[in-house]
Amino acid sequence: MSDSIVELATFPTPVEPAPRLAAAIGLGPDDLWIKRDDLTGLGGGGNKIRKLEWTVGAALAEGADTLVTTGAPQSNHARLTAAAAARAGLEAVLVLRGSPGASRSGNLALDGLFGARLAWAGDVDQTGLDAAAAEVCERLREGGARPALIPFGGSSTLGARGYVRCGEELRAQVPDLRTAVVALGSGGTAAGLVASLGSAAVLGVDVGALADPADAVVRFAAPLTSAALAPDRLRVRRDQVGAGYAALTEPVRGALRLAARTEGLVLDPTYTGRAMAGLIAAVRDGDVRPGERTVFVHTGGLPGLFGHTEAVAYAEEGATAYEG
Repeated sequence: MSDSIVELATFPTPVEPAPRLAAAIGLGPDDLWIKRDDLTGLGGGGNKIRKLEWTVGAALAEGADTLVTTGAPQSNHARLTAAAAARAGLEAVLVLRGSPGASRSGNLALDGLFGARLAWAGDVDQTGLDAAAAEVCERLREGGARPALIPFGGSSTLGARGYVRCGEELRAQVPDLRTAVVALGSGGTAAGLVASLGSAAVLGVDVGALADPADAVVRFAAPLTSAALAPDRLRVRRDQVGAGYAALTEPVRGALRLAARTEGLVLDPTYTGRAMAGLIAAVRDGDVRPGERTVFVHTGGLPGLFGHTEAVAYAEEGATAYEG
């Protein structure tokens, strides 16, 4: 496993109290803290930067001149891969599910600003997306380029090492941590936290990116820890997926508005909004309890809010006319 790493962000990210949000969801005023991994810096911030420090470091060590990765049209990982490529002096090709549309808002606007080239794979599943990325890499090689394929979501055992470091930061910042709540998408972020903090201390909220994200967490985390891991031993909530990855559910609507109006904290409709809805549900059913220190890991994703037309419309509805 490569030990090459490229510095892309500013660490440690801060941990901030959220007393009004804590009270609103049924916790004590000192129970809930926010790990601000939306403030990692590069490219609009977010959790993917921790993974990219390792995966891009390995790509540079292997002599790559182009980064290739996959994702949905509003992928935070794809956006930050493009930013990391720009920082490292590399080209970026993003292989995205679907077809180009009229809107280039949200993450797509930033993809273009960072100079990424887009390859649209059509209506395919993850296997088809991976195949499309492999074909793009082959065409790049035929043209004389040296591509490095960065995994979906940046998630691999190598990428998860970035979140082992985040777990170490958290232990130093919040020694009495009981539960770290985090969005569970492609699995690498949760895997690093599980390897560092232990499976009992990490509550992953499934966002619907994979059919079985718990398997991915175990696969990525196992080489990083001596602890025995199994999917059924992880703390995973699967009740916030709703109609699917791109859907804006009612619990997420409520979570977006509550976090914003109690703490000025902006969440996105796909990842952190679902994670907050999962935290609210976990307090309601007793999995997260008052009197225990809980940290919500804010993994970023703000640009994706502006690429989600339903979420933007919902946010705008909250503004009322001044009639003074």
